[in-house]
Amino acid sequence: MGEVVQMHFTTVDYVIFVLLLVASAGIGLFYAFSGGRQRTTQEFLMADRSMSCLPVSLSLLATFQSAVAILGAPSEVYTFGTQYWFLGCSYFLGLLIPAHVFIPVFYRLRLSSAYEYLELRFNKTVRICGTVTFIFQMVIYMGVVLYAPALALNAVTGFDLWGAVLAMGLVCTLYTALGGLKAVIWTDVFQTVVMFAGQLAVIVVGAGQAGGIAEVWRKATNGSRIAGLDLNPDPLERHTFWTLGVGGVFLMLALYGVNQAQVQRYLSSRTEKEAVMSCYVVFPCQQIVLCMGCLMGLVMFARYGEDSPLDKGYVKTNDQMVLYFVMDVFRDLPGLPGLFVACLFSGALSTISSAFNSLATVTMEDLIKPHFPNMTEARATLLSKGLALAYGLVCLAMAYIASIMGSVLQAAFSIFGMVGGPLLGLFCLGMFFPWANPIGAVVGLVVGLAMAFWIGIGSFVMRMSGPTPVPPLNTTDLPLFDNMTTTVMTTLLSATTAKPRPTGVEALYSLSYMWYSAHNSTTVVVVGLIVSLLTGPMKEKELTPGTVFPVLGTLLFFLPERYREKLCCITPLGQKPKEANSQPYQMAKKDSNGAAYCKEDTVTEDKEAESDKAQTEDEDLETRVSLPSCQLAAHTVQETAL
Repeated sequence: MGEVVQMHFTTVDYVIFVLLLVASAGIGLFYAFSGGRQRTTQEFLMADRSMSCLPVSLSLLATFQSAVAILGAPSEVYTFGTQYWFLGCSYFLGLLIPAHVFIPVFYRLRLSSAYEYLELRFNKTVRICGTVTFIFQMVIYMGVVLYAPALALNAVTGFDLWGAVLAMGLVCTLYTALGGLKAVIWTDVFQTVVMFAGQLAVIVVGAGQAGGIAEVWRKATNGSRIAGLDLNPDPLERHTFWTLGVGGVFLMLALYGVNQAQVQRYLSSRTEKEAVMSCYVVFPCQQIVLCMGCLMGLVMFARYGEDSPLDKGYVKTNDQMVLYFVMDVFRDLPGLPGLFVACLFSGALSTISSAFNSLATVTMEDLIKPHFPNMTEARATLLSKGLALAYGLVCLAMAYIASIMGSVLQAAFSIFGMVGGPLLGLFCLGMFFPWANPIGAVVGLVVGLAMAFWIGIGSFVMRMSGPTPVPPLNTTDLPLFDNMTTTVMTTLLSATTAKPRPTGVEALYSLSYMWYSAHNSTTVVVVGLIVSLLTGPMKEKELTPGTVFPVLGTLLFFLPERYREKLCCITPLGQKPKEANSQPYQMAKKDSNGAAYCKEDTVTEDKEAESDKAQTEDEDLETRVSLPSCQLAAHTVQETAL
């Protein structure tokens, strides 16, 4: 029975799969040769800040919904039941906080890279630390996200492994390097539609074959796969309402709040309002995606029951089970397996193209431009395209490394996942705690990363050397969701054996992977604040206006004003202190009803600005003389944008 069963594609399946790749490349070529033809870095990296709400929100969703999520969520539900669905509870706060905290700060500062914020708030050292951490995180992840679906496809269908990897990698590199962010966003929209279609086809046909949705639900209930609300507060339990609903919030914030791939999409929106709206539109879409993943898992259970293809030896790992199921369900329906594989590869393409584009942006904005302030726009654009191309080739190299790593594949995922939490902590430290200083930020980030790797590696070693082997059904070789932050510890932390509760360091190693982001970001904030207080906290007058979100001022409203001033948490976002004219960034103003808007969002204000220009020229000259070189460049960018 140990033989892996292979099923094969028909000609129609190949045609549908190839059409997906051709359409994706076509969208990229269209944006390469139309409009402004990607001649400026603003257009290539930021889509000319001209995107509307709907494409941005679908692109946000596609970046989140990777191939590993399409493979992982159904096998998770098949194995453990619907407890995983409670992750949806974390989406509410996980998107509401970025919409009303992170987006206003980033958008009003007119950034291109999220890590520019770290220099404005702290200094250049903190910015470079954040950038390097992000590049490390994404480069490791890219190869794995490209290789994993190709490996599963090869195992189940015999589809040529490196043919699939090269086709995806090269098509992705082509349209990202030629068409820029606009091409990435519009291909994401197209790929999202394909993903929905593929998953929906599997659910409809699979449920029909199992006797209808009512029968699927009955079998799942009888098989104890419909989970109730588990309110166990134990953080060592793998999935409870608290680990998914609360731990998941931090995971979502690391992804939707501060990840460059997502921040770049917010910043490409026409207005701040559209950026916020895109966050709201993602919410129902995510709930639909989550429900579809859970439904697929239940339909799989209705088909196979406890007698899984994994137990029978038809497939080797959980992630291959979904593809086996799809090929089994669509055995007599040519074309539909091709549609699902197109859906799977759409997930991978959208993730990888976002990674290429965001890596090109941070490399350009954070590591190259500061050293070459006089670079011409044409050369900068050419270099940005070259960087996107180079990262594409690096991705293919990483896919090859992932292929020879074997069982260390999970370790690579773990390394990726352990970086999201500390980065979230670094941004929260700067945004919510005005007295945090650069030394505290760097020390906090280093300690947070060290803690993350200590727990991750310790957990891995403990599982490998533990006397109780992890049962085969309790492992998931691929993360279940969230292709850009801190899942990835499922394999290491999924044992649900009846051994005694761990104590001491072992308890730390047994922490549910869903708490990783919360634990690591909290470590960064706590250590950063302690070090900042010991080395001399920052004063309000030292802060760049608009870099601190006044959450403390709101939470501590009951304190007398003089104490709140001492905690420097009294200036609201967007209000300029007296020294504002010496600062590099123009903050958003507020109209009479309190709604925020940016200067270029209204024609009227543009006209007022022109009339005031002559009066403010002398002041502007003084400003330029008083600014450090980095902030001077930022000031120039701001003027150009306005």
